[in-house]
Amino acid sequence: MASFIIEGGHPLSGTIVPQGAKNEALQVLCATLLTNEPVCIHNIPDIADVNNQIRLLEDIGVSVARQGAGSYTFQANSLNTSFLNSEAFMQRCSSLRGSVMLVGPLLARFGKAVVARPGGDQIGRRRLDTHFMGIQALGGQFAYDAQNGLFTIKAERLKGTYMLLDEASVTGTANIVMAAVLAKGTTTIYNAACEPYVQQLCRMLNRMGARIQGIGSNLLTIEGVASLHGTEHTILPDMIEVGSFIGMAAMVGNGIRIKDVSYDQLGIIPATFRRLGIQVERDGDDIVVPRQEHYEIETFLDGSFMTIADAPWPGLTPDLLSVLLVVSTQAKGSVLIHQKMFESRLFFVDKLIDMGAQIILCDPHRAVVVGHDHQRQLHGGRMTSPDIRAGIALLIAAMSATGKSQIDNIGQIDRGYQNIEGRLNALGARISRIE
Repeated sequence: MASFIIEGGHPLSGTIVPQGAKNEALQVLCATLLTNEPVCIHNIPDIADVNNQIRLLEDIGVSVARQGAGSYTFQANSLNTSFLNSEAFMQRCSSLRGSVMLVGPLLARFGKAVVARPGGDQIGRRRLDTHFMGIQALGGQFAYDAQNGLFTIKAERLKGTYMLLDEASVTGTANIVMAAVLAKGTTTIYNAACEPYVQQLCRMLNRMGARIQGIGSNLLTIEGVASLHGTEHTILPDMIEVGSFIGMAAMVGNGIRIKDVSYDQLGIIPATFRRLGIQVERDGDDIVVPRQEHYEIETFLDGSFMTIADAPWPGLTPDLLSVLLVVSTQAKGSVLIHQKMFESRLFFVDKLIDMGAQIILCDPHRAVVVGHDHQRQLHGGRMTSPDIRAGIALLIAAMSATGKSQIDNIGQIDRGYQNIEGRLNALGARISRIE
């Protein structure tokens, strides 16, 4: 198991470019199964979760050709459907959350899909009901093997229908959309997720010949077509990584430019950091975060206590709450961080408390952070990364701390951040990887 050794207290400066969006990549990769023609995708991040998804597609029989750094061509014209029943396929699915999005395209194109209960971050229950209820509404028939944790879904021909999703699930919406584009008739999805990832998927599918209306809203109308063709697609910059870099720049930056961020797709993220008192300046399509001697948490207009909570898009993504929590430890003032979606995501705060942070964990969903205003620095320690986003938050804390820190289980960080130590060391960090 690999670990990071971090020597804290070294300011970062310079320019950094965000990688392609992990969550978008996992969706559009699955969409390549919907056609037998080549699909070329650019700006694919070189991270563990995405590379595992590409290997899974290769195992199924998708032809994968690397065209250059971050660019691949995929062609699903000769699939090995027998592999879907193999033990190797089940093991891959059980360790990769994104594997569940194979269900929609496989069922739409081949009439059958098999998937094991997917893995991923251990951040609380992440139910699949929205995926399955939507696909059942289209005509999919499910059988569950409880002993092996195996779902088998069949349908001779999916049929369009109206559905009101029980939650605005991003991956659930993506899965249902990919199933509906080849269904017979018209599908209407209300309470659909409308994150930029889903918008990008829908635009890519439309270029492939799909007929999707309402992109960017929570009401999607999909007129099914007989077949799709190939296309070319470029993945957006990862807005979670952009937010992570803003947090790093606030805590340990001496002037950082985050380049080519696709600013108009960041939604409320820059404004949320500004609520913590952080200067976030737009320069064209770049973000510049100058050195922050002090940053003071705002209050609401009536003077009440600032609360930062996650919400479906265009609200704040839950993936950045861990970073915002860490950044708050050195602000002036106090803030309530409310993680509504996942009940285990705030449990990493005990590591920050051990480093000297003043945090009250109210319950599994809420934490109050009392900022130090740089009067008390965090001190180094040894910790373990429980998930991708907590891992990057702990790395930010360690870079700002006095002394050395060690973060174990950094495979979690590798799942979402490409060569993170190399990119941060180029800005002045002191991070080394040990096995």
